[in-house]
Amino acid sequence: MARVLPRPRTPLAAVRRWYEEELGWPATGTEPVELLTGLRFDVLEMPAGAGSAVLRRLPHTGPAALLRAGCDGNHPGDRPKLLMLIAAGGAEELPGILEWLEWGALVPDLTARGTGDRMPAPSFPTGAAPSYGFGSREAARWVRPPRPGYEAENSLPTTGLGAGNGDDGDAPDLVRLVSAAATECHRARLMRAGNAQSDRAWGDQPLAFSNASRMSAGTRPRSLTL
Repeated sequence: MARVLPRPRTPLAAVRRWYEEELGWPATGTEPVELLTGLRFDVLEMPAGAGSAVLRRLPHTGPAALLRAGCDGNHPGDRPKLLMLIAAGGAEELPGILEWLEWGALVPDLTARGTGDRMPAPSFPTGAAPSYGFGSREAARWVRPPRPGYEAENSLPTTGLGAGNGDDGDAPDLVRLVSAAATECHRARLMRAGNAQSDRAWGDQPLAFSNASRMSAGTRPRSLTL
């Protein structure tokens, strides 16, 4: 009789185990592994270019991951996205914060994932765990990796009492982060529009990031930006 050998643990099982045991973040048992949002954290999502600018402006945002183009519902022609982890409940606050900052619906590229949503589980941060030859096929990778025992506790960007620790080297409050993200998303859209205009014919003036150009584009200067 043929001997039945136990199935070896797959790299994907190792990914799930690392997130659940090291960080305490719930993960799916599916392949590819996904992290459940709305429980330990929510996610702020924006185009990668705008997200990179936010990371340069705010050096302590908490974990951030780069989502590949064509993955996780993105179409192959879509641009990569940056996923920034924020405190649970932040996704529900995003529309109200945008209205309060007078951005409203002017930044459709800035969205959030909260209760009932999920995000792809990025590969292990470098040196955090054995790679098992796994790491080139994931939909996402960490740009600012999480630290076990730190971000899983209340140190992600949030609003309310205890928020706004940016000056102490911790994560900024959620309002400040959303303000910076909305500004960079809008700046990127204006630059794309300006490039499209300047390519149409000789003599076209590129759309600049100025008060006049924003009014001509149907927007107005924000009253609260960084």
